[in-house]
Amino acid sequence: MRQPNKIRSLLILLAILIAVNFVASEFFLRFDLTHDKRYSLSPAAREIVSDVDQPIVFDVFLEGTFPSEFRRLRNETRQMLEEFSAYNRNIKFNFIDPLAEGDDANAIAEEFYKLGMEPARLNVRENGRESESIIFPWAIANFGNKTVKIPLLKNQIGATDEQRVTASVQQLEYALANGLSKLIYPREKKIAVMRGNGELPDARIADFIRTIQEYYFMAPFTLDSVAENPQKTLEELKNYDLVIDPKPTQAFTEKEKYVLDQYLMDGGKMLWLAEATNMETDSLFNERGSAIAIPRDLNLGDYFFSYGLRINPSLVNDLYSAPIILASGSGNNTRFNPFPWFYSPLTSSPNDHPIINNIEAVKFEYANPIDTLPNNVSKTILLSSSPRSKVEGVPVEISLDRVNEKPDLSTYNAGEQPLAVLLEGSFKSVYKNRIKPFELPDPLEESKPTKMLVISDGDVIKNDIQGGKPVELGFQRYTGNTYGNKEFLLNAVNYLLDDTGLINIRSKDISLAFLDKEKVAAQKERWQILTLAGPLLVLLIFGIAYRYYRKHKYVR
Repeated sequence: MRQPNKIRSLLILLAILIAVNFVASEFFLRFDLTHDKRYSLSPAAREIVSDVDQPIVFDVFLEGTFPSEFRRLRNETRQMLEEFSAYNRNIKFNFIDPLAEGDDANAIAEEFYKLGMEPARLNVRENGRESESIIFPWAIANFGNKTVKIPLLKNQIGATDEQRVTASVQQLEYALANGLSKLIYPREKKIAVMRGNGELPDARIADFIRTIQEYYFMAPFTLDSVAENPQKTLEELKNYDLVIDPKPTQAFTEKEKYVLDQYLMDGGKMLWLAEATNMETDSLFNERGSAIAIPRDLNLGDYFFSYGLRINPSLVNDLYSAPIILASGSGNNTRFNPFPWFYSPLTSSPNDHPIINNIEAVKFEYANPIDTLPNNVSKTILLSSSPRSKVEGVPVEISLDRVNEKPDLSTYNAGEQPLAVLLEGSFKSVYKNRIKPFELPDPLEESKPTKMLVISDGDVIKNDIQGGKPVELGFQRYTGNTYGNKEFLLNAVNYLLDDTGLINIRSKDISLAFLDKEKVAAQKERWQILTLAGPLLVLLIFGIAYRYYRKHKYVR
């Protein structure tokens, strides 16, 4: 009877195993026991991952020997990719050490530079000695013949390695999901970049346009035809989902304003980078070393006032600011040195809105303060100057001699000045109860729910030029600092166009615990002795106790 029972038990066990495997293959379940749910993908990320229907391979270059903080970044990246792969088996990944074959690190770094992936150089201090280490915090996602570069390390001015890694882990899910999104989703929405009112030239906005083209269709748009056929111009403008106006310098006519107003009333989105003063750093480099900042009239005062804000014709002077770079010497002895320049505010974020969550400080130049006015439109101040600011009316003379002046701290008492304001809701037409500049068959006096972002400095979108080529937006070559201008504008465009899935991933809050280096160094010998002697002591105590037990047992 025993043999049939054994066979029956074996068959039951086999049936249970098959049933468990079937259920496991049909139903997906994972448990995240971390308090901040760092390994639980957000709904937007899960949706993107589930839409991958062909193999995608991530090549991650965070492999090799480097400091413990960056090993944490490597491990977190691996964990996140394992989570992606667990949700969709079409997602594969490899970790690659670029220096595995012993090649010259500087030569490999140069190859990465050429591919647009800047390596990170770290100063490593171990056992009282300091050395330089190069890491390559990048991943490349491969999908057929398409590839996307994904930065894994966030640059933060003045941040420690722990702070940079924490910020990078915070954005890891966003960075990887964003890379997938670029690969699998076709571009659909269209953006009009305004031309014809003295906006920044193409070369000065080239880096941002190049970045945003990965997500949306872009095209220049001019209002020149408004004078002859305004209705046709309006209908053509309505084909675009968003209008970006990068630093207009010439006044708008009433017909042009009415076209833009009716575009907004029809539900169009708008991103304005407009200034109420006329001042450029280039104008300071003359024999006098000074220039006069004067008001700039774009004829947009009533336009913005109707929507609920006012750009004031004055300058924000902020103690927390980016430096100005000035040359000294001549010929081969020329040196470029940074000096304090309080007309280049480095803005802070007064809230945790997804557009500005966890981004680097945004650099402004000769920015104007914005007043918000009461109406039914919701207003969110995204960026503002620091509390140690003051406001200077124009006209005012600005001289390079100010770099040598010690600021009077008692005058910096104006508090935070709004510099970027997001407006959301139903807008009232500028021309409601007013004579219209031209006739329309069905003029709109109240908008559909829509959004507008107003930034009081056009230079936020302006990139430098080096060797006739555009430099990355936000990068200051003489200091090596990279400001958050590009990330801010990219987030803003995504938000305005209702691509809120990805943008909401940025709100995820992750906290990492790091070892205290000073405490580790101070207590290093104690812990070494404890880890070496502790196990031996435990074994000795166990051996003595076991010997005593055996002796006591057998003596009885």
